[in-house]
Amino acid sequence: MSVTATARITAVADGRGSTVLPVLESDGPLALRRTRSQDTGYARVTVVGAMSAPLGGDRLAIEVRAEDGARMTVDAAAATVALPGAGQDAGPASYAVRLSAGEGAELRWFPEQLVSARGSELDMTTRADLAPTARLVLREELILGRHGEPTGRLSTRLTVRRAGRPLLEQQLAYGPGAPGGWDGPAVLDGHRAVGQLLVVDPAFDEAMPAPRLLGPTAVLTPLAGPAVLVTALAQDARLLRAVLDEALEGLLKESKAHRRP
Repeated sequence: MSVTATARITAVADGRGSTVLPVLESDGPLALRRTRSQDTGYARVTVVGAMSAPLGGDRLAIEVRAEDGARMTVDAAAATVALPGAGQDAGPASYAVRLSAGEGAELRWFPEQLVSARGSELDMTTRADLAPTARLVLREELILGRHGEPTGRLSTRLTVRRAGRPLLEQQLAYGPGAPGGWDGPAVLDGHRAVGQLLVVDPAFDEAMPAPRLLGPTAVLTPLAGPAVLVTALAQDARLLRAVLDEALEGLLKESKAHRRP
């Protein structure tokens, strides 16, 4: 039996330098837990999987809103594993992430890896709507197949709008039924861990990071916006995370150096 569920989070600045969470609604397999943040003034929510999901036919969504001046991190307790449905007619699962950040807000979206298991079908969409002075840090890590198995079918779409204008529109597809060549030498070349890091920050209006290679299979690309996109391939999840963490550390230092007092 398929599941339809939507979890919701709203963060609000309390006027005293902290952020509170007036809305924290779990639903179905998406269990939300308020957790302790290591960053002063930030609220933190951890997504805990209450059951195996997404399965074929499931319709899952999570809505996260950081109101004006709020600062929030959303992370996860474990990887999300896309699995085949119990029935042949279950159809693909869908997972929709909807993010928004108001004026002066900062939202960090740090889920764990999404693993596409053999035989699974998942359509994932992520949409972010940002005010002109909002900051967004978004990490996405895809693991194509569990150890020793081929990947399922996975499609992802990322849409980011800033001040009502398009900043990034990206669509990717992997596995059975994806356009030919997705696993060829010009694309994945045998790698099974694919990731990206998007940082949208008004501080980059002052000085945009320069485009550069971050290793043999990772690159940093400035975007109009102002924003920076890091894309990376790796042989496994551990190596992928190391590349993205190092890139994020450097970008946060650059942002801090150019922020106006």
